[in-house]
Amino acid sequence: MRTVAVTRYVHPLREGGSLPAVVEADDDFPYVIKFRGAGQGPKALIAELIGGELARLIGLRVPELVFMELDESFSRLEPDQEIQDLLRFSIGLNLGLHYRSGAITYDPLVSKVQPLEASMIVLLDSLITNIDRTARNTNMLVWKRELWLIDHGACLYFHHSWNNWEEQAQRLFPMVKNHVLLPKATALEEAADAIRSLVRKEDLEEIVSVIPDEWLIEEGNEMTPAQKREAYVAFLWIRLGNLDQLTKEAADAR
Repeated sequence: MRTVAVTRYVHPLREGGSLPAVVEADDDFPYVIKFRGAGQGPKALIAELIGGELARLIGLRVPELVFMELDESFSRLEPDQEIQDLLRFSIGLNLGLHYRSGAITYDPLVSKVQPLEASMIVLLDSLITNIDRTARNTNMLVWKRELWLIDHGACLYFHHSWNNWEEQAQRLFPMVKNHVLLPKATALEEAADAIRSLVRKEDLEEIVSVIPDEWLIEEGNEMTPAQKREAYVAFLWIRLGNLDQLTKEAADAR
């Protein structure tokens, strides 16, 4: 992943509680930045990184993810106290997604999606336990007539409590019944076969290897960054091993 420096804070996006923002970077591209100082902290950025890169690995469209360096000067120049605090707590390394100018939010009543693509997305979200792709909040954009996935910060919620992550890896995903694309996911078996052929354990290891150590260190948790990376890989590999069960669960819910 590339690392860029934030050069201009453009405006906040107030759709969610974490106050992401549109910014410009030193490569002259616009990005949506997700702040490490927001409510869920670095764990939301880790979930965003793993979820987005796994989606990309299986052939789904995700805006480019980059690390974003935020300088302390931005917090001093911001008049809004809430945003000023957020910027101050986020000095250092954050996560950005390439901004898709002109994109519109996916609308299940009008937007089109192919059955295999819908099925791939449903199974991806079952694998990463993404509870946030519902009709209320689709977290998908239509840009140039293509479907793009955004905002995976709510997935992998097991890492908010590491005590029983092995047990959580074995669980099914009942929330799939609320998935906005489930009615269109008529190729679940084909999607499962495709995912199995595309994802190797080495791929998972490569994805989690880029997580910065500083995002993996938390007060009160004695796990080292290396141990947490191993746990992320093991969690996802276990769930991939249970893909048949997750596929049946989604088919039954549909």
